Parts: sequence; C-alpha cells; structure tokens
Amino acid sequence: MLEDLGIVGISWRHSDSKALQRFALRRGEEAELLARFAKHAGLSELAYLETCNRIELIFSRTPDTPTKDIRPLVYELLTGQTPAAGEAERSLKAWQGEGACEHLFLVATGLDSAVVGEVEIVGQVRSCHELALDLGLSGYRLELLFKESLRIAAEVRDETNLGEGRVSLAEIAVKHIRERLEHTPGAVALVGISPMTERTALSLTKKCSDTKVSLIIVNRTADKARTFADKLGAEAMSLKEFVTEPPAIEAVLTSTSAETPLLTKSVLERIAAKSPSGQPPLFIDMAVPPDIDKHACKELHLKCLSMDDIIHEAESNRQARLMEAAQARQRVDNALLRLHDQFAERAYGPLFGALQNRYRHTARMGVNRLLSKELKGLGAAEREAIETWAEVLARRFAHIPTLGLRGLLHYGPDGSLEAFLEGLDAEFADELRQALNRSTTKSGQNRVAES
Repeated sequence: MLEDLGIVGISWRHSDSKALQRFALRRGEEAELLARFAKHAGLSELAYLETCNRIELIFSRTPDTPTKDIRPLVYELLTGQTPAAGEAERSLKAWQGEGACEHLFLVATGLDSAVVGEVEIVGQVRSCHELALDLGLSGYRLELLFKESLRIAAEVRDETNLGEGRVSLAEIAVKHIRERLEHTPGAVALVGISPMTERTALSLTKKCSDTKVSLIIVNRTADKARTFADKLGAEAMSLKEFVTEPPAIEAVLTSTSAETPLLTKSVLERIAAKSPSGQPPLFIDMAVPPDIDKHACKELHLKCLSMDDIIHEAESNRQARLMEAAQARQRVDNALLRLHDQFAERAYGPLFGALQNRYRHTARMGVNRLLSKELKGLGAAEREAIETWAEVLARRFAHIPTLGLRGLLHYGPDGSLEAFLEGLDAEFADELRQALNRSTTKSGQNRVAES
C-alpha cells in the first residue's frame, strides 16, 4: 500500500550549500516544471521540498507506472542537464515505500536536520504540501503522508525535550551575534524578510532583553521592511539605501532569494568603514546562493560565516542531542504503523464494506424466509426485534473475517489478498473484487480531477 510512494533528493548530508543550489528549481517556474514532470514521469502526485539544507521530490506513482529508478529524470528536471552514466545515482538519494515515509517523518521532526530538532523545518514541510495542493498534484496518498508527518512533528515538539535549547540554524547565528555584541555593542542589520531573518529578529529581541538590541530591517521593498520593523520597534531601510549609504552597524545577517551577491566588495568596504567600534563588522550569510561576496570578505579581512559554516557548527553539536532523539525516534516508528492503518482503510475500505454488506444481506434473506413461513403469525414488534437481532449478529460475524483480512493486508506476503478471495465462492469473490476496483478507479478519477 505504501510502495507507490517515493522520495528522491539531496541534502546537507551529501553535499554543501553551493552544490545544493545546482538542484534548486528556477524561481517562479516551479508550477510549470512540476506539472510537466509529473506527466512525463508517470506520477499521480508530486511535491517539491526546498530548504537551505535539502531539495527533495516526494511523489506517488500511478498503478501503471513501471517501478524504476527515476533519479536520472529528477536530475534532468532539477539541473536542466542530462546526467552522464551513473551521475544521477551518485548525486541523488532515493527512498521508496515505507522507507520514504520514514524519511519524511524524520525530516518533519527535525531528526534528519543538521541541527537535530530544528523547528523551522516543519513549516517548510507544510508549505511543500500546500504548494502541491495549489498545483493540483496532491491526492489522497500525499494527503495522508503529509498529515501524519505534521502530526508526528507536533507530538515530538510537545512531548519530548528535543526542541529545547538551540535547535535551529537561526539560533546558532543568534549566538554569534550575541557574542559579538557583548564585546562591541551596536546595531544589527537583517537583510531580507524570510523565515530565517524573522526568527533571528525575534530571538534577538526576546533573548537579549537585558541589553536592548537595535535592529535595522533591510529589504528590497521598503514598505515590507517598515511593516516588519514596526512589529519589532526597529528601524527600516530599503536595500538601495543600505548598499549606498550603510548605517553604523556591528553585525549583518543576510537571507534573501537574490540570484547574485548583494554585498559586493565596494558595499562591504562602505559598511566596514562605518563600524562604531572600529572593528570589522561580523557578517553572517544564510542565503543560498550567497548574498555576500565571500572572496571580497577574504580580501578585506572581514569575518563572514556562510551557511556551510553554520551547518558545520550544527553538526559538531549534533551528538549532544542524539540521546533525546531516541524518544522521538520511537514516535516515528509508531507513526509508520498508524500510516499503514490509514492507507489500508482508505484503499480497502470499500472491500471491507462489501464484505459486511454480504453478511447483512444473507442474514436479511434468511430472516425474511423465516418470517414468511414458520413465523408468519408474529406481530410487528416481534418481527422488528428478530430483524434487529439478525442485523446485529450479521455485523458481529462479519467483524471476524474483516479483522483477518486486515491482518493479511498488513502482515501477509504479496498475494495474500488474492489468496483470500480464491478461498471464497466465485460469485462472492467477484463481488469483493468489483468493490476494490471501484475504489481504485475512484481514486484515479479524483487524482485526474485534481490535476
């Protein structure tokens, strides 16, 4: 039941942020590219997850799609290039069936993050599914998978201590900013309005309450900068103002979607010249691709922490959190069992219903014969009591084979369902097969309507 699900992608575990960026879809073209790819690859459902640390496609095959490795197709989609022999398999990782479900659960809970237990990822997983819904590329399989992923993420957050302490890349960046301000107090510029800069801003204003931090929100659109700055009691500047006449600051954190560096050598020189302490400001670049020209930073002897630097620091602290992760991992295992049940109910519910209907029909036919002959003299109340009793008894009898059938679907080998049907009389077996086929056809029609 889960075997049609799959994931193909690349993450911080397999490459650095610069290499990751090669696999990001072109901004603004995601809808067209994903819809075309789903049709080309024979996928009934498709979602695209892009974060600073991973790029992955989550998908479901159609019943007619050959079970083959689609990494070469994914490589071509993400890079726009045809891979050399074996290149796609070396570059991209693949998960299928239960392994794919388990992987997404680990991602959503933060167990597969550079910072174990990071909190930003669950919002990114939610946005990933919302995009698939908007594009008409999410059917019941992805709906159930993402619903359970978000559910287990909430369980881990609420019922374990995995989310306590410094559990996000933004928090690591905040640590470096705070350390800098302890030695050279001054203003901090946050360039770009993104989940990363928003979390950094909230952390700085909340956790440094003993020493008020002066924030300057910088954005290409000045109105957006002012709106966010007003919520924080901060200043606002347009990006054009910032790069032309930078304010006096001690630290800069950037996280925009610009395709090329915004802070070039000349801009960096102007910012460094206005440092109130006389020391070169601290630069933190959380953007992929980078917002800051790192080569220029080296030439000017400016400290610049890149996304790769932050991830490396997160990984070095990773082992300290793994003990707490054991509790969360147990919940992931439980979530896999729940998902099996949900898929079984969704896929085979009509079959279970047909089985129960056959028992009820048989009981009604027998009672009708009994009441029309041997017990035809009974009054209305007695007849109703016998009919009700037969209905309840039929449901109870049907419950036993239904439980057994569920067990076969969950734990039996391939072909268990057909073996069960072969043991019935031909007419009854055909009736159950038709109920199952109607369910499959209806699911396929729903997916077509959605797309």
